[in-house]
Amino acid sequence: MTAIRPEQPTPDYVPGHGLLTDKVVVVTAAAGAGIGASVVRRALEEGAKAVVLSDTHERRVAEAHEALAAEFGAERVLSTVTDVTNEDDIAALLDLADTVGGVDVMINNAGLGGTASVLEMTDEQWAKVLDITLTGTFRSVRAASNRMIANGTRGVIVNNASVIGWRAQEGQAHYAAAKAGVMALTRCAALDVAPHGIRINAVSPSLAMHPFLAKVTSDELLHELKQREAFGRAAEPWEVANVMVFLASDYSSYMTGEVLSVSSQHA
Repeated sequence: MTAIRPEQPTPDYVPGHGLLTDKVVVVTAAAGAGIGASVVRRALEEGAKAVVLSDTHERRVAEAHEALAAEFGAERVLSTVTDVTNEDDIAALLDLADTVGGVDVMINNAGLGGTASVLEMTDEQWAKVLDITLTGTFRSVRAASNRMIANGTRGVIVNNASVIGWRAQEGQAHYAAAKAGVMALTRCAALDVAPHGIRINAVSPSLAMHPFLAKVTSDELLHELKQREAFGRAAEPWEVANVMVFLASDYSSYMTGEVLSVSSQHA
C-alpha cells in the first residue's frame, strides 16, 4: 500500500545571484505560463545581457515581451514567433540573437504532449509529437551549435526532457518515446560538440504545475500524480527553471551529456 504523502510547503523564491551575467539567452516555447516563461524570467534575474524569447503564439509572444520589457528594460528583451518544426524560423531566431552579440545559452523547451493508447494512436498523432518534441529539439541543437561555432562561442545548450522518458505511463507512448529520444540526443550531441567547448545537458522534470495543466487535468489525476512525488506536491515551474539556469551557468562547467531529474523519480 502506498503511503499518503503530506503536501510540503513550496520554498520561498530565491533571488538571482548573477549566474548568467552578460550572457545572451535564447528560449523556445517561452510565452506561456510554464517552464519556458519561468526560465526567461530567471535568466533576466540572473543578469543575462539579453533574453530572446520565442513561441508559436503571436499574441502571447507580444504580451510576454511587453510585460518583461517594462520590468527589466526594453534593451534586454527580444522576441519572435518561432515554430521549431521550421528550420528557417530557428535560423531567424538565432539571427535575432546575433543582433545583441550572439547566442551564449540555448534553452530548448518546446514540446507537445497528448494522450492516446498505442492501440488507437494514429500515424499523424505519433508524427506530430515526435516532430515537435524530439526533432524540433534536434533542429534547435544543430542550429545553435553551428551558430556558436561560427561565432567562436563556447556556449551551453539545455534541453527539456521528462521523467516519462524513463518510466512507463498509459497513453504516453509517443511523448515518452520523444522525451527518451531527447535524453539520448543530449548525451550523443554533447560528445559531438565537446571539441568546440560547447556543453549540452538536459533537465527531466516530472510534475510542474501551471495554469494550463490545471485546466486540462482532473483534480483526481493531479492528486494521484502529486502522491508520486517525494514532497507530495508538484514543482513550481521556477523550481525547474532554477536547475536549467544552473546547467547554463559556469557552476556546471564540467558537466555535459547529463540528464538531471528535477524530481525523486527515475522509474
